[in-house]
Amino acid sequence: MSSQTATDFDLSRLSSEGVRQLIRSGEHDRHTAGLAAGKLQCNLAILPEGYALDFLRFCQRNPKPCPLVGVGDTGNPMLPTLGRDIDIRTDVPRYRVFREGEFSEEVTDIAGLWSRNLVTVALGCSFTFENALMRANIPVRHIEMRRNVPMFRTGIDLVPAGPFHGQMVVTMRPLREDQIDEARRISARYPQAHGAPIAIGDPGDLGISDLSTPDYGDPVEIKPGEVPVYWACGVTPQNVLKAAALPICITHAPGHMLITDVAEDADTTIYQNQSQQGEK
Repeated sequence: MSSQTATDFDLSRLSSEGVRQLIRSGEHDRHTAGLAAGKLQCNLAILPEGYALDFLRFCQRNPKPCPLVGVGDTGNPMLPTLGRDIDIRTDVPRYRVFREGEFSEEVTDIAGLWSRNLVTVALGCSFTFENALMRANIPVRHIEMRRNVPMFRTGIDLVPAGPFHGQMVVTMRPLREDQIDEARRISARYPQAHGAPIAIGDPGDLGISDLSTPDYGDPVEIKPGEVPVYWACGVTPQNVLKAAALPICITHAPGHMLITDVAEDADTTIYQNQSQQGEK
């Protein structure tokens, strides 16, 4: 399949491995919303080993925006607990590189930046539960519009750890009032993907001034009779990493996730144990 013919509709039919192969070959560098239905998608943080323990503490203290689902070995770009062929250097559509807290570049491959002291941390993503919402006939507006999910900075403070601190970022999906309870129930089944919404309704309560101008992603239509619903977002740790001003850190570009081979409703601890047994 060439990049000229690989439409979003075509990609939606591919397996997780098939999508990663297109990403690895450079044929897909767009967002991953709606792709590899049923598979866990992950936010990404790659940082020097000397900062990794404090960052893991930060994730443990802030599980809603930072649900930890995988950690790589120092210097090893493979993530066998999430997929046997995953190479974190090539298998994400777009990466963002930060140096001393400043944005440096956005690239589609980090093989040339990889070093022996880097650690990969994979965090759950709200794209995971969207498939379950759609199976329950709850529409997901940004997927309908073929856009990236809208993401907003908030004034919600996080629990700090070492140099890591900041405020939460949220995603927003408009829903009819009669759909909200079911959406809450469904998403709560996926704590590894941010779980249930953190807020519903007035964006001002979160410190958001204008839903038509997201800080990240794309704006979406809010139709009459719909209410904005907010979930914790994996861009949160990206902002925290940037604020910590590490010598280098690498994240995914917002909406451009790592697609794993793990079922979206799987216990990732069980999957990790099975993977480790298979390597013996």
